[in-house]
Amino acid sequence: MAKRRDKIRLTPEELEAFIDEQKSLQVATLNRDGTPHLSTLWFAVVDGDIVFETYTKSQKIKNLERDGRIAVLMEDGLEYEELRGVAINGRAELHTDPEAVHRYALAVMARNNPAVDPEMLSKAAESMAQKRTAVVVKAEKTLSWDHTKLGGTY
Repeated sequence: MAKRRDKIRLTPEELEAFIDEQKSLQVATLNRDGTPHLSTLWFAVVDGDIVFETYTKSQKIKNLERDGRIAVLMEDGLEYEELRGVAINGRAELHTDPEAVHRYALAVMARNNPAVDPEMLSKAAESMAQKRTAVVVKAEKTLSWDHTKLGGTY
Protein backbone atom coordinates (compact mmCIF):
# COMPACT_ATOMS: atom_id res chain seq x y z
CA MET A 1 0.00 0.00 0.00
CA ALA A 2 1.43 3.37 -1.03
CA LYS A 3 2.12 5.93 1.67
CA ARG A 4 -0.06 9.03 1.65
CA ARG A 5 3.02 11.21 1.05
CA ASP A 6 3.80 9.21 -2.10
CA LYS A 7 0.22 9.59 -3.33
CA ILE A 8 0.23 13.38 -3.11
CA ARG A 9 3.78 14.11 -4.31
CA LEU A 10 3.96 16.02 -7.59
CA THR A 11 5.69 14.38 -10.54
CA PRO A 12 8.57 16.35 -12.08
CA GLU A 13 6.24 17.52 -14.87
CA GLU A 14 3.52 18.54 -12.38
CA LEU A 15 6.11 20.32 -10.25
CA GLU A 16 7.34 22.37 -13.21
CA ALA A 17 3.76 23.23 -14.24
CA PHE A 18 2.80 24.19 -10.68
CA ILE A 19 5.79 26.52 -10.29
CA ASP A 20 5.01 28.07 -13.68
CA GLU A 21 1.45 28.89 -12.47
CA GLN A 22 2.63 30.72 -9.35
CA LYS A 23 3.25 34.44 -9.06
CA SER A 24 4.47 34.90 -5.47
CA LEU A 25 7.21 33.19 -3.52
CA GLN A 26 7.30 33.01 0.27
CA VAL A 27 10.95 33.39 1.33
CA ALA A 28 12.29 32.43 4.76
CA THR A 29 15.75 33.38 6.03
CA LEU A 30 17.20 33.26 9.53
CA ASN A 31 17.55 36.35 11.70
CA ARG A 32 20.62 36.72 13.89
CA ASP A 33 18.68 35.30 16.87
CA GLY A 34 17.60 32.23 14.86
CA THR A 35 13.99 33.30 14.35
CA PRO A 36 12.58 33.11 10.83
CA HIS A 37 12.29 36.22 8.69
CA LEU A 38 9.48 35.80 6.14
CA SER A 39 8.74 37.87 3.08
CA THR A 40 6.90 37.54 -0.21
CA LEU A 41 8.55 38.26 -3.55
CA TRP A 42 8.10 37.75 -7.25
CA PHE A 43 10.44 35.19 -8.75
CA ALA A 44 11.54 33.47 -11.94
CA VAL A 45 13.14 30.19 -12.88
CA VAL A 46 16.55 30.56 -14.53
CA ASP A 47 18.60 27.52 -15.52
CA GLY A 48 16.30 25.35 -13.38
CA ASP A 49 16.78 27.42 -10.20
CA ILE A 50 14.33 29.70 -8.39
CA VAL A 51 15.70 33.27 -8.51
CA PHE A 52 14.64 36.64 -7.14
CA GLU A 53 16.18 40.01 -6.48
CA THR A 54 15.79 42.45 -3.65
CA TYR A 55 17.43 45.50 -2.11
CA THR A 56 20.97 44.77 -0.95
CA LYS A 57 20.24 46.52 2.36
CA SER A 58 17.13 44.38 3.04
CA GLN A 59 16.94 42.16 6.11
CA LYS A 60 16.73 39.01 4.00
CA ILE A 61 20.04 39.80 2.27
CA LYS A 62 21.74 40.66 5.57
CA ASN A 63 20.49 37.33 6.94
CA LEU A 64 21.71 35.41 3.87
CA GLU A 65 25.13 37.06 4.03
CA ARG A 66 25.45 35.71 7.58
CA ASP A 67 23.76 32.33 7.01
CA GLY A 68 23.07 31.12 3.47
CA ARG A 69 20.31 28.70 4.40
CA ILE A 70 16.99 29.54 2.77
CA ALA A 71 13.51 28.07 2.46
CA VAL A 72 10.93 29.05 -0.14
CA LEU A 73 7.28 28.11 -0.50
CA MET A 74 4.67 28.32 -3.23
CA GLU A 75 1.15 27.17 -2.42
CA ASP A 76 -2.47 27.42 -3.45
CA GLY A 77 -5.90 26.08 -2.58
CA LEU A 78 -8.52 27.31 -0.15
CA GLU A 79 -10.05 24.01 0.98
CA TYR A 80 -8.02 21.15 2.48
CA GLU A 81 -8.81 18.80 -0.40
CA GLU A 82 -7.53 21.46 -2.87
CA LEU A 83 -4.20 22.27 -1.18
CA ARG A 84 -1.15 22.12 -3.43
CA GLY A 85 2.33 23.34 -2.76
CA VAL A 86 6.08 23.15 -3.14
CA ALA A 87 8.60 23.82 -0.37
CA ILE A 88 12.29 24.05 -1.19
CA ASN A 89 15.12 24.11 1.34
CA GLY A 90 18.56 25.00 0.14
CA ARG A 91 21.39 27.47 0.00
CA ALA A 92 21.29 31.00 -1.35
CA GLU A 93 23.82 32.04 -3.96
CA LEU A 94 24.13 35.85 -3.81
CA HIS A 95 25.00 37.94 -6.86
CA THR A 96 25.87 41.63 -6.60
CA ASP A 97 27.57 42.16 -9.94
CA PRO A 98 25.26 44.56 -11.84
CA GLU A 99 25.34 42.41 -15.00
CA ALA A 100 24.27 39.31 -13.10
CA VAL A 101 21.62 41.23 -11.13
CA HIS A 102 20.32 42.70 -14.40
CA ARG A 103 19.99 39.21 -15.89
CA TYR A 104 18.02 37.85 -12.95
CA ALA A 105 15.95 41.01 -12.41
CA LEU A 106 15.01 41.02 -16.08
CA ALA A 107 13.89 37.38 -15.86
CA VAL A 108 11.70 38.16 -12.83
CA MET A 109 10.25 41.29 -14.42
CA ALA A 110 9.58 39.64 -17.79
CA ARG A 111 7.85 36.67 -16.14
CA ASN A 112 5.57 38.90 -14.08
CA ASN A 113 4.98 41.67 -16.65
CA PRO A 114 4.55 39.83 -19.97
CA ALA A 115 2.67 42.72 -21.62
CA VAL A 116 5.42 45.28 -20.99
CA ASP A 117 7.87 46.10 -23.78
CA PRO A 118 11.09 44.05 -23.27
CA GLU A 119 13.29 47.11 -23.86
CA MET A 120 11.47 49.01 -21.09
CA LEU A 121 11.89 46.00 -18.78
CA SER A 122 15.59 45.83 -19.57
CA LYS A 123 16.08 49.51 -18.76
CA ALA A 124 14.17 49.12 -15.49
CA ALA A 125 16.19 46.03 -14.58
CA GLU A 126 19.41 47.87 -15.36
CA SER A 127 18.41 50.70 -13.04
CA MET A 128 17.41 48.26 -10.30
CA ALA A 129 20.68 46.36 -10.54
CA GLN A 130 22.63 49.18 -8.91
CA LYS A 131 21.04 48.76 -5.46
CA ARG A 132 19.94 45.15 -5.51
CA THR A 133 21.25 41.65 -4.96
CA ALA A 134 20.07 38.65 -6.93
CA VAL A 135 19.46 35.40 -5.07
CA VAL A 136 19.65 32.00 -6.73
CA VAL A 137 18.11 29.25 -4.61
CA LYS A 138 20.24 26.13 -4.87
CA ALA A 139 17.75 23.43 -3.87
CA GLU A 140 18.89 20.72 -1.49
CA LYS A 141 15.48 19.30 -0.60
CA THR A 142 12.15 19.72 -2.40
CA LEU A 143 8.80 18.69 -0.94
CA SER A 144 5.55 18.84 -2.85
CA TRP A 145 1.92 18.00 -2.27
CA ASP A 146 -1.33 17.94 -4.18
CA HIS A 147 -4.31 16.97 -2.06
CA THR A 148 -6.56 16.81 -5.13
CA LYS A 149 -4.86 13.46 -5.84
CA LEU A 150 -6.59 12.01 -2.77
CA GLY A 151 -10.00 12.25 -4.41
CA GLY A 152 -11.59 13.67 -1.27
CA THR A 153 -10.40 10.83 0.99
CA TYR A 154 -8.03 11.27 3.90
